[in-house]
This record gives sequence, structure tokens and C-alpha cells, in this order.
Amino acid sequence: MSRVEKNDEREHRILMEIVVDAYGPEEQAMGWYYYLDDTLNFPFYTKCIAKRVISPLKVGDEVDVIGLAPENECENEMFVMMRWERDGLAVPLMQLEVIHGDDQTREAVEDWRYWVSRGYQFG
Repeated sequence: MSRVEKNDEREHRILMEIVVDAYGPEEQAMGWYYYLDDTLNFPFYTKCIAKRVISPLKVGDEVDVIGLAPENECENEMFVMMRWERDGLAVPLMQLEVIHGDDQTREAVEDWRYWVSRGYQFG
């Protein structure tokens, strides 16, 4: 995964709004979870931009994101729910890029992708 150039505005938002009072990996994960829960407007349409062995998506696949995965699935990484057969399936948010979604949703997804691409992690 390539690192992205530092973005001071994004860094400030992440540090002062998302993980501001987090004193460990669990609290950081929950900070991200609640930020995404408050900010993402579902459903939104995405494209897979990275292959992951834990996901059935292939690069180029387009999917509707219908919600966040349950909290307990997001303790180490952020997952979102996509339509899958009659139910839903959680896939890593990191492998998705917003195609159609509002500006707030696009910014939140880009915040997460930025944080991971910079090499940050819970802990």
C-alpha cells in the first residue's frame, strides 16, 4: 500500500474530531466507527479499487453500500455492508472508492483511506 502525502486539514480533522479522546486501540476504533456512522449517508455507490483475500470483490466491481458492519466487526478495521444475495456482506471500506454519494460521505471515506494509506493503525 503506497503512502499518501500528508494533508494538514485531514490530519487536523482526524486528530481533533475522530480520535481526539481515544486512549488505546479500542477507543480509536470506536472513534472511527462513530464518525463514519454519523457521517456516511447510506446507500451510496462505490467501485472496488483493491483486491483483498477476505473479500469477494474484484477490482472494478461496483457495489451499493447499505450500512456499516456491526461494531464488533470493526474492532481492527472498518467494514461496510453491501447487498449480497438475500442478506448483506461486510467488506473492507479501504477497498472501496465512492462513485455516487454526497460530499460528506465521500470525504469520510477518503478520511479513512487517507488514515490507512498513511500507515496509521489502531494502537
